[in-house]
Amino acid sequence: MDDERREATRHVPPGDPGGGGRVLALIVAAVLVAAGFFGYRGELPGWSTFAGQDDAVVSMTRERLPLDPAAVAGAVQPALVNISTSSRPMGVGAAGSGIVLSAEGQVLTSHHVVKGADTVTVTDVGNGKVYNATVLGYDSNADIALLALEGAAGLAVARIGSSAAVRIRDEVMAIGNAGGIGGTPTAIAGAITDVDSTIVALNAADMSRKSLTGMLEVAAAVSSGQSGGAVADRWGAVIGVVTAASGESRPGEDTQPNGYAVPIDTAMRVVEQIRSGTPTDSVHIGPTATLGVLISDAKPSGARVDMAIYGLPARAVGLTEGEVITSIDGNAITTARDLRAAINLRRPDDTVRLGVVGVGGEPRTVDVTLTLGTPN
Repeated sequence: MDDERREATRHVPPGDPGGGGRVLALIVAAVLVAAGFFGYRGELPGWSTFAGQDDAVVSMTRERLPLDPAAVAGAVQPALVNISTSSRPMGVGAAGSGIVLSAEGQVLTSHHVVKGADTVTVTDVGNGKVYNATVLGYDSNADIALLALEGAAGLAVARIGSSAAVRIRDEVMAIGNAGGIGGTPTAIAGAITDVDSTIVALNAADMSRKSLTGMLEVAAAVSSGQSGGAVADRWGAVIGVVTAASGESRPGEDTQPNGYAVPIDTAMRVVEQIRSGTPTDSVHIGPTATLGVLISDAKPSGARVDMAIYGLPARAVGLTEGEVITSIDGNAITTARDLRAAINLRRPDDTVRLGVVGVGGEPRTVDVTLTLGTPN
């Protein structure tokens, strides 16, 4: 859970979290690779008002139309939500944004907005109502999560476009809960400057880093709280999910900040995987199970227990710092990532059998019943 900022190291580092224990969701992004190209890459569906006209005429007309900020904001804002989260034991909160995908309350957002959250509360911009939300699933590698709003019906739904049609210099608008203050989402216009950026995203809440590839780069001053919000094209179709910012401009500086977004085609592939109910190594579905350990790669192989957290299953069955987990249910664990991926496929109350090598080198097996954790 976090309202993170992703900013390029050449720009201003993330600001201090807001008052009241809130952390704003956007991530600090260090840009590693910027690979894009000029030229035609297709078109997105247009406004419904063009229906029935000749396709060629409509396409030419659209090419000449500049982005109308008021029209795009008016079309997109009612289908957005403002997200607030909290986590125990410190009660730290976070704020972010989301995009309504169904009238019954399925909401697309960034994984980092809900990471570590014990509770998620959503305010729908279209009707002003507040809903409790559950996390249906997520892919932390893609920074995408899908929520369900309890008791929602008749919500305004976002118009989903296709990021395959996005090209450099397209005019777009980033819209989301800037500053995490709620109310009407902030809309910021800019142009696409890259369609295949690689960034390293720094989570300002827990200082974790993650490499994200294939990002859309937008010349727009995206800010904290807009994570999970929409990047929309000139016709009001969502073509990206805001995930990061490269920083904020300082007085007297010529450099301008950029925003980064997960292409909507990538995001919707994760959504469809979650809806299918079939987990993968990267896509988690349903409540999150936890073993209750902090781990790292062991040498030469395995997942080293750096800490067994008090009150959680691993510690309860006697796992201690320095021991190495080498298998789960008979399947070899060679890295910490292997163990995380294996637990990702389990559910709370599942019992797993761990192969463990003690600090002194003695092997043993341990049966552990997993418990409910937070989106991780």
